[in-house]
Amino acid sequence: MSMRQPTWTDVKAKLADIDSKGLVHLIHGLYGANKDNKTYLHSRFGLGEDVLEPYKTTMERWLRPDVYRDQKPSVAKAKQAIVNYKKAVGDAAGMAELMIFFCEQSARFTADFGYVEEDYLDALMRMFERALPVVMTLPGAARDALFSRLEKTRDTCRNFGYGVEDSMNYLLSKYAEDDGGEADK
Repeated sequence: MSMRQPTWTDVKAKLADIDSKGLVHLIHGLYGANKDNKTYLHSRFGLGEDVLEPYKTTMERWLRPDVYRDQKPSVAKAKQAIVNYKKAVGDAAGMAELMIFFCEQSARFTADFGYVEEDYLDALMRMFERALPVVMTLPGAARDALFSRLEKTRDTCRNFGYGVEDSMNYLLSKYAEDDGGEADK
């Protein structure tokens, strides 16, 4: 006879029985259990100088691996950093920053090492496309600075092949038009 797996509903019912001191003790235990929990709590409460730094470090490791140590890139692990940030905080400015950082790191790795794996470039293109609508929700100066970084990323991608530059040109012009040209100013 197999028992059913506990669910969030079961956990929530148990949490209702814990007083505030017990809850703090429980969170302290989770905080010490692993690095991801610490990062989540630091981000959630805006602790530290740069809450994006741990997410960027993770993305850099997986998008720009040390090829001299035979490390391989992992788009999935890099994307997971963005997912984790979204769960912890998820504000548009932070999301846009991480998405653009993803694009910049992917583009630089490809430019530096000639890494033209089709799946890797597809991930770069999908993230570039996902970043633009988020960027366009931001206020003027922030939007313009991030849009400019996407243009520089496109410039890095010249001559990658697979239609990368053409697709980026199309997307940038589409969003510049949708914005009434404000992002070009």
